[in-house]
Amino acid sequence: MSERVDLWNNGNLVQDVFLGEIKVPVKVLRNDSFQAWYLLQPKENGNKSSKTDDLGSLRLNICYTEDCVLPSEYYTSLRNLLLKSSDVQPISASAAYILSEVCRDKYDAVLPLVRLLLHHHKLVPFVAAVAELDLKDTQEANTIFRGNSLATRCVDEMMKIVGKHYLKVTLKPVIDEICESPKPCEIDPIKLKEGDNVESNMDNLRYYVDKVFREIVQSSISCPTLMCDVFYSLRHLAAKRFPNDPHVQYSAVSSFVFLRFFAVAVVSPHTFHLRPHHPDAQTSRTLTLISKAIQTLGSWGSLTKSKLSSFKETFMCEFFKTFQEEKFTESVKKFLDDVSSTESKEPSGLSEPVHLKEGEMYKRAQGRTRIGKKNFKKRWFCLTSREFTYHKQQDKEPIFTIPIKNILAVEKLDESSFNKKNMFQVLHGEKPLYIQANNCVEASEWIEALCRVTRCNQKRLSFYHPSAFLNGNWLCCKATIENSVGCARCTADVPADTQIEIDGDRETERIYSLFTINRSKLQKLEEACGSIAVYQGPRKEPDDYSNFTIEDSVATFHTLKQIIDIVEKLNESHEKYQKKRSSSAKYGSEENPIVGKVS
Repeated sequence: MSERVDLWNNGNLVQDVFLGEIKVPVKVLRNDSFQAWYLLQPKENGNKSSKTDDLGSLRLNICYTEDCVLPSEYYTSLRNLLLKSSDVQPISASAAYILSEVCRDKYDAVLPLVRLLLHHHKLVPFVAAVAELDLKDTQEANTIFRGNSLATRCVDEMMKIVGKHYLKVTLKPVIDEICESPKPCEIDPIKLKEGDNVESNMDNLRYYVDKVFREIVQSSISCPTLMCDVFYSLRHLAAKRFPNDPHVQYSAVSSFVFLRFFAVAVVSPHTFHLRPHHPDAQTSRTLTLISKAIQTLGSWGSLTKSKLSSFKETFMCEFFKTFQEEKFTESVKKFLDDVSSTESKEPSGLSEPVHLKEGEMYKRAQGRTRIGKKNFKKRWFCLTSREFTYHKQQDKEPIFTIPIKNILAVEKLDESSFNKKNMFQVLHGEKPLYIQANNCVEASEWIEALCRVTRCNQKRLSFYHPSAFLNGNWLCCKATIENSVGCARCTADVPADTQIEIDGDRETERIYSLFTINRSKLQKLEEACGSIAVYQGPRKEPDDYSNFTIEDSVATFHTLKQIIDIVEKLNESHEKYQKKRSSSAKYGSEENPIVGKVS
C-alpha cells in the first residue's frame, strides 16, 4: 500500500500541466517525521491506451536537456565575457557571435543568449551590432532582414518573450470573435463549395481584415519599450545603409512587427497562447487569408512597387483592389513611426511622440498637508505616447513631467480624501499626483487613456491606497508609513504574462554546455584564426574555416582563447561537484533523490 502524490503546474494559460507523480509506501510514514526527496515519475498508466481502437500514429522528435547549475560565482567570467559582446569590434569576434557560429542550430544558441542579454539589459546594443553586420551583406533594400540570420533570430526571440502580453491585449479579442463566431471567408474559386457566395465571403473577409488591421495600427501605445528601442535601432541602421531609399526605414520595422510578429500570431494563435486549441479547418483557412492580408498591408507603406503584382493568386489581387486607399498606407506609416520611436533616440526627426489627449483639470499641490481650496490649481494636462505632463497654460513649457514607463498605477481617489468629486491619482516614483476632472465622464476618459498607455509597464503596482495620505496617516487604512504597501488591489492588476522571469545562471550554464558540446569547432576556428594571422599567402585548406565569419583573426583568436580557458575551468568545477555529490549525497536527499518506490 502506498500514497500517491501528483504535482501539477497551474501557470499555463490553457490548462493545468501534469509534471509527474511519486508513490510513497505507507510503512515509511510513521508517526515521527519523514523527509526525503523523490524523483518525479510519469503516470503509471501513461503508456496504456484507454481505447483499443487504433486512431493512427504520431512521430515525435523530443530533445531532453539536463543542466547542472552551479552557484552564481562560478559563471562570473563567462557571463562577463558574453555581456561585453556588443562592445567588441568587430562584433563577429565577440563571444556571443562565436556561440552562434559554432552551434549547428542557431536557435539553440539564440534562446539562452537572448534571455541572458535581456536579463542584464544588454540586448539592444547587441542586436544593433549584429544587425549592422547583417546589413553589410544586404545588396537590395527590398530584401532587408528577410533571411534567418543571427540578427533576425534574436529579434524574433525578443518579440516572443517581451511581446507576449502586447499580442494578448491587441489580438486576443478579435481572434476570439473569429474562432467562436466564424463566418465563411473562402474566396479562392477552386476551393469554393457548391452554394457558396463569393461576394458574401469577400465581405466577411474584408470585415475581419479591417478589424484586425485596425486593432494593430491603434496598438502602438501598448508596444513594449524594449521592442520600440530595437525597432528604432533597426530603422536607424537601415536608413544609414540605404540613404537614398526613403522607404527602407519602414520596411526594416515592418519586416519584423508585421511579417514575423502579428501575421504569425494570427495564423497560429494557439502557439502564442491566444487560443487554447488548434482551430478547425475552416477557421484555420480564414486565419491564413487574414494573415496574408496583414502581411501585405503591413508592407504596403514600406515599398514603392505595387503590392498587387506580388500576389501569385488572382483572387487575392481582386480582394486587395478594395484596399487601394491612401488611408491604409498612412495608417501603416504612422504605426511604424510610433513603434520605432524611443525616449533615448537622437533628435534626428525620424519620429515624434504620439499625441493622445489633452485638457484643463485641477491638480493638488505636491507635498501639501493642509486641506484647502488653494491647494488645488488649474493646469493644462497633456498625454503622449512618451510622457504625461502638466503646464501652467496651454502651449507653455511643462511644469512637471512623468515618463510613461515610470507610471505605476492610475486609480480613482475616494471623494472623502479632499471632499471633492471626480478625482483620480497617478502613482509614480515620487508622491502620488492627485487630479480633479471637470466631470465624471472626463475623469473616466483620462483614467482609461492613462491605463491604456501604461498597461504593458512591467513595474505596475498590484496594490494601492484608495484615499490620500494626510496628517501623518493614510485615510483608508490608517497606516502611518507613507510608503507602505497599498491596502486595496489595483483595478488593473499586473498581468502575470508581463512579468519576465529569467534565471541568468541557468542561461549561462546552457551556453557553457553548448560551448562544451562544440569544443572541436572552437578549436578548429582557433586554428583557422592562427593560420590566417601567420600565413599571408593564398589560403590553404579553406574548408577549415570557410563556414565561419572571420573579419579580424587576431581579435577572434583572443576571444576564442578566453572561451576555451573558461570552459576548461567550468569543466573542472562540474567534475568536482559531481564527485562530491556522488560520494556524500544520501539516498533520498535533494542531490540524490529516490527513484521509484521505496521497498
